[in-house]
Amino acid sequence: MAGSEIDICGDEDTFNPVFSMGTQMFCLLVIAQLFQLVLKPLGQPGPIAQILAGVVLGPTALSNISFVRDFFLMKSSAEYYKTATMVGRQIIMFMMGLQMDIPSMRRHLRPSLKVTLGSIIAPSILGAAISPYIVSQVATLSVYQFTTAIIFMLIIANTASPLVVRMVSELKLTSTRLGQLATYSSLINDMFCLIMLVLWSAIASAKGTAEGIGKLIGATVVDLVVTFLFNRAAIFVNNSHRERSYLTNAEVLFTLAVFIVYANVNESLGQNSMLPCFFVGLMLPRDGKTTRTLLLKLSYPVYVFVLPIYFGYIGFQADILNLWNLRSAAMMVAISAAIIGGKIGGTLLACRQLKIPPLEGLVLALLLCIKGFTDLLVIDMAAPRAERALWYSEIYRLFLAAILINTLIAGFIATFILNTNSRTFGFRHVAIEVQSPESELIILSCVHNPRHVWTMVGLIGTLTGSEQTPVLPTLVQLIELPATTNDLTFNEQDEEDEELLKGPYGNDAVEINDAVDDFVAKTGVTLREGKIVSPYTSMYEDVCNLAEDLHSSVIILSFHKHQRIDGRMESDKREGIRTTNQKILRHAPCSVAILVDKGGTAGSLQVPVQDFVQQVATLFFGGPDDREALAYSRRIGVHPHVNLTVIRFVYAPTRERDSAINIATAKDDEDFMSISTDANERDMDSAFISDFFNRYVTSGQIGFVEKYVNHGADTVSVLKDMGDMYSLFIVGKGGRDDCPMTTGLSDWEECPELGKIGDLLASSDLYAAGSILVIQQRSSTSELPDD
Repeated sequence: MAGSEIDICGDEDTFNPVFSMGTQMFCLLVIAQLFQLVLKPLGQPGPIAQILAGVVLGPTALSNISFVRDFFLMKSSAEYYKTATMVGRQIIMFMMGLQMDIPSMRRHLRPSLKVTLGSIIAPSILGAAISPYIVSQVATLSVYQFTTAIIFMLIIANTASPLVVRMVSELKLTSTRLGQLATYSSLINDMFCLIMLVLWSAIASAKGTAEGIGKLIGATVVDLVVTFLFNRAAIFVNNSHRERSYLTNAEVLFTLAVFIVYANVNESLGQNSMLPCFFVGLMLPRDGKTTRTLLLKLSYPVYVFVLPIYFGYIGFQADILNLWNLRSAAMMVAISAAIIGGKIGGTLLACRQLKIPPLEGLVLALLLCIKGFTDLLVIDMAAPRAERALWYSEIYRLFLAAILINTLIAGFIATFILNTNSRTFGFRHVAIEVQSPESELIILSCVHNPRHVWTMVGLIGTLTGSEQTPVLPTLVQLIELPATTNDLTFNEQDEEDEELLKGPYGNDAVEINDAVDDFVAKTGVTLREGKIVSPYTSMYEDVCNLAEDLHSSVIILSFHKHQRIDGRMESDKREGIRTTNQKILRHAPCSVAILVDKGGTAGSLQVPVQDFVQQVATLFFGGPDDREALAYSRRIGVHPHVNLTVIRFVYAPTRERDSAINIATAKDDEDFMSISTDANERDMDSAFISDFFNRYVTSGQIGFVEKYVNHGADTVSVLKDMGDMYSLFIVGKGGRDDCPMTTGLSDWEECPELGKIGDLLASSDLYAAGSILVIQQRSSTSELPDD
């Protein structure tokens, strides 16, 4: 399809070519599903099954039968196949651009460039080295030219970014360092090869080099102008009809029609449309209903139909049977060895520079060995030149087969390594306490209705103050599924399901989307959205599974109570919200935080902006939950528009010793560790406070205060005094049964899921104006009663 030539049978069409093409697509999908039933239990991702489906349907197997070949490969079918795949390729690249997380891509740009450089140079050298041998085996050396070596180098160096992105997604590596490096490196690789292809095509089709470069510059200017116009049009649409969360179906169809017309005009003028399509999607604004609607409308058809057919056609084009001889096998081995050997060698060298473990580097190299349609486009570009007879003969079929075999081998081995080393590559929770502050913090935030969404995005906004403390947030709306409705997955809800989405609080989608758009506009950070629709009895399982898939560091839940106009807290009518929170606290694979929203008061939490400084307090009593809360807080404290104060509560009889410890922190950590009354926990608290004090307090970034208390009544008095000073309190849930500083606080405890201090701050009697974030470290023991 993608610019390739298929052996055509007969002089006249026996069937309608459109019917033939539709039947072929249907068969690819059915056979792919059959392969998936066998390969999925073995851990193999969908693209492998789809490529194998193409092999079975293609000339290697079923299309080798005469009547099947006559049906699928009719005289006029090639143009239909080419057009259909071209449109599919344009939509795929457009959607890839829409899905790109630009801040994340910018953070990983330098290591991705190093990996890309290694994965291009080594295979290119090997490709140029073997090209004379390959050509000599299928034709005379007299046809060998410098452009032949260029073709070999581009084919062997290229990586198919759509296939790699899909593989990474299905292997649940999207949020990991390995997945991000594979995604961005394959994308840069693909873009580089496409640029070289476009440049070569422009020069080859023109009368001279200067004319070719002139045409290329002209086409680039036009593409930039069109991309700018798409961006401005999207902004205009976003600002109109703000009461709507999504575009109408007519607007979506019109947008896609204009886009496809533009892309095909580009193709008709001799330009490749893959790069322009990608950049149009990349440059659309991330806030607003245009991008949101396009992703919603395109996700299902692209993932279910377009991508499987696109991948399946890679296998469909290969004709391995006609190359079933020793000479062809030797050439395919040489090509595959150049691809796999070059990619592994170059990538491992780059990974060594980046201090990436060898096993992770090996998997990354194998993922970058995956190939696709850019390689076929490179082969096709030789057609107008003198080598047409060469490239559309045995060497063309040879490269198709080699690309197929190489992709299958690399995909199988990479998946096998990932599955057999699940402890290395699978989800492993690392507490925020032991994470580097410079590492990416992956957050899964959950809201049940729009009442708490503004405070939730304001909380996430406090983490976005510095590029040195990156965050990858996801906001999920939890929707109760009525008992009479079938289960729905993460993002299968459509905006037209009015009764389900509106709920009892008005148009939920509009308010949530407005909050997300405001967050993206103010911070420039991508906030991914989704929905989980299931009964309350099993909703916690969906949340925990999603957190594991995203490799989340923390799940943030909204509290089951909300604040009334008079300032008192009132429980939500849906008791299932509290039960779901309790189950998530017990079963979550990572740390969990509960946000008590008091946004109705003067201390409401907002996304920090230049003309407003948020006052935040972290309360530290000691224990793993409080250390987790303090570790979370240090990411907030570096925000230029957040004033963070850490308040350490110290038991009064130990006042002198702890004061001496704080003075000695900058001098001698050994003295700090030697003073302990409760063995490991006391030592860990002291060491963590010492490191925190030296790093953030002495530099003036974060404030630090000690409060000396004898018993629970003193603690309550201190908390009352600071009740209206802060817009957010952060505290660990903690199990402080033996802590004299919290003695007696459990006597009026209403919500054990908040812990003693969190429950006290959330109570109406304390009149604390700020919202409260209560954090539980995964390793800590839950005190919640079983259902």
